[in-house]
This record gives sequence, structure tokens and C-alpha cells, in this order.
Amino acid sequence: MAEAQAIPVATAPAITRREFLTYAWAASMALFMAELGGLSVLFALPRFKVGEFGSIFRLGTVGAILPRAGEGPREYPDARLWLVHTERGILALYKVCTHLGCLYKWVPSNFRFECPCHGSKFQLDGTYIEGPAPRDLDRFVIYLKDASGRIVAQTDPQGDPLPVPDPNLIIEVDTGKKILGKPARKA
Repeated sequence: MAEAQAIPVATAPAITRREFLTYAWAASMALFMAELGGLSVLFALPRFKVGEFGSIFRLGTVGAILPRAGEGPREYPDARLWLVHTERGILALYKVCTHLGCLYKWVPSNFRFECPCHGSKFQLDGTYIEGPAPRDLDRFVIYLKDASGRIVAQTDPQGDPLPVPDPNLIIEVDTGKKILGKPARKA
């Protein structure tokens, strides 16, 4: 009678110390990268409160705060804007020059905005007049709301002046929504 031969059983080799350290190092690096990525996302998310630049500013009622059409603009330093009232409606102009980011000023004697750094000049409605600026002044989105908080009118995507239908409406400006000025028409 033939004897049964034992079939060798294949066993997996035990993990070596070097492999264990490699796996531990890879796992710790993956955990570190996940934590770093999560913190980067949390850091990058905007956290604006109402009344801070980058959020919504409630300026008041149209009748109380708006200058008359054709008068000089009204400045809001905390919101970094000029509130302008033209014959066509109201605008909220960003106080930073479109050339190199200087803070331009309203010059009442010339009835225009002028940048003291490089000499760019703009009309009351933010339209480019002359200088090195590449475009008109940037604008913010304006919301006109009634007493219940319902939006009655808002700035269009092109940033055109917003007509005011009622002097009792509340003006809110969203400084987080900037509309770039139109390219300058240079001679």
C-alpha cells in the first residue's frame, strides 16, 4: 500500500519589521495630509459678519441717506465705497482705483474722482476720463428692500445705475459682489 504523501501547505511569510515601518509611515503621512487639507479648506472659507467689508452693509432708507441727483457722492469708509446718485439711478462705487489699487478721492472743485497716485480720472458715475486706469471704476451690487425685507430692485449684472422707485426703501450694498468696470475707451 502506498503511503499518503503530505501536501505542503503554503504559508504567507510574516510581515517584516521594514514593511511594518513603511506601512506605519505611509498611514501617518496620509493622516497628516488629510488634516492639512481640512485645515486649509477651513482657513480659506470666508467668515464675514454683517457690517464687515466683504459682507452686506445696510446703509439706511433712500430718503435719509441718498444725496440729490447730480450732487457729489457720499462716502462710506467702513464699506470702502462711494454712494452716487445720478439722473439714471444710484451706484455703489468701490473706493479702489482700477489701475494699481490706490484709494482715489472725490475732488469737488473738478466734480470728478481723481487718483492721487498716477492721475487716473473718473466721472461721477465711475466712467473713465483719462489716465493709466484700464477700465471704469468697479461697482458693488445694491439691493433696495421694503420694510419687510423683500428685495424690490437690485443692480443688474452689468452694474448699470439702479433707479429708485420709492424713497422709503432700504439700501443694502453687498461688498462681496463686485462688478468689474467696463474697459476704458482710450484715444
